Amino acid sequence: MQRLASSRRLLQAALAPVRAQSSLSAAAAAAAPAPENAFAAAPKMPPFDYTPPPYDGPRAEEISRKRAEFLSPSLFHFYDRPLNIVDGKMQYLFDEDGCRYLDAFGGIATVCCGHCHPDVVEAMVNQAKRIQHSTVLYLNHAIADFAEALAAKMPGDLKVVFFTNSGTEANELALMIARLYTGCHDIISLRNGYHGNAAGTMGATAQCNWKFNTGVHHALNPDPYRGAFGSDGEKYARDVQEIIDFGTTGRVGGFISEAIQGVGGIVELAPGYLPAVYNMVRKAGGLCIADEVQAGVARTGSHFWGFESHGVIPDIVTMAKGIGNGIPIGAVVTTPEIAQVLTRRSYFNTFGGNPVSTAGGHAVLKVLEKEKLQENAFVVGSYLKERLNKLKEKHDIIGDVRGKGFLLGVELVTDRQKKTPAKVEIGHVMNHMKDMGVLVGKGGFYGNVFRVTPPLCFTKEDSDFFIEAMDISLSKL
Repeated sequence: MQRLASSRRLLQAALAPVRAQSSLSAAAAAAAPAPENAFAAAPKMPPFDYTPPPYDGPRAEEISRKRAEFLSPSLFHFYDRPLNIVDGKMQYLFDEDGCRYLDAFGGIATVCCGHCHPDVVEAMVNQAKRIQHSTVLYLNHAIADFAEALAAKMPGDLKVVFFTNSGTEANELALMIARLYTGCHDIISLRNGYHGNAAGTMGATAQCNWKFNTGVHHALNPDPYRGAFGSDGEKYARDVQEIIDFGTTGRVGGFISEAIQGVGGIVELAPGYLPAVYNMVRKAGGLCIADEVQAGVARTGSHFWGFESHGVIPDIVTMAKGIGNGIPIGAVVTTPEIAQVLTRRSYFNTFGGNPVSTAGGHAVLKVLEKEKLQENAFVVGSYLKERLNKLKEKHDIIGDVRGKGFLLGVELVTDRQKKTPAKVEIGHVMNHMKDMGVLVGKGGFYGNVFRVTPPLCFTKEDSDFFIEAMDISLSKL
């Protein structure tokens, strides 16, 4: 059902997407005036100089039908009435009716420069016009240029890059490298961590929701909010030493962790934890792997990589999501010495280092520098976190506000003392926020944590609008 032009203009002016009643026919909808009070309680979205071209493709109902028939039944969607997103520009998304939404999820912490950033699009289109695929069996400057640019962002001797298609593939390769290099199969990861959805990475993942197999030792999670030792990182680290002493031969292949757990609910590791654990693991002959798929690429603001805020230098770093701004690309970065191990077990990836993907990834790094997006993530992200903490003072259902830059979590609980997860309430709030034009993610083991991971071009005005929408939605509970 198409909206009438005047209704669309009103929607754009009020900046709050509201659906016309589905029972109306197209003709009736064209004649029906917009409800006078439709936007009375909605905050005003910041102005934005972009209007998407008209969309005349399949509607949400038809797509849902095809999805149910032809796609995996494991797929799920947010919201009572799933959105059909057809256009995106910077920090905004547009649905099939041209309604604008503030994107505070960034495609699951993936879009960093902004949706359809012109520099990234141009780099990919220009490369696609020349050659889309050739494999790394031939020379092409795009992969070498991007690898050089990534290496320049790394500390220490981390300068050899292996390209993959995703974060899962990157973590799989990192685990294989660690096992080959050390000759030891034992890997230690953290409870509540998430590292991908292939066999090896699902073994390293420590949430039953996402786990498939075993074979990896899971250490106590250094969670300052729900953990037994609060923010005392060194106490949590003792569990790793006990795993080494009592669960292995005394030697391990490696340790893998995120600096801030993304899928796990934006959990920051307790201070002092990583330096202590890295020391223990290295004494046991293992390699330290930093999973930077979500925390990396300037998202935390204070540093380009999440691990840097802990004062450690890993042996292997994995990344994806932000390095491509939505392009399917991942990477593993390690030292020249460790990289040599793959000459004993030839690693080849048909699409890893694809010219179009690496050209786009290189453009992403250039945009981050040119537009000072890391600085913006720090300044605006700190402002947004401060405002979220003020919301916490107002609404008892907010149990914790955590994270850095534009990797923020807001945990909802029905009882602050017992920390009872507000599993149902978070869904209601998400739907209310969507109706006011704000899209936000959720995660955590109990599904009760807002994942606030917008594109890094998010502004203070966007933050104010986000806070207003969340405040109103929480007040409706």
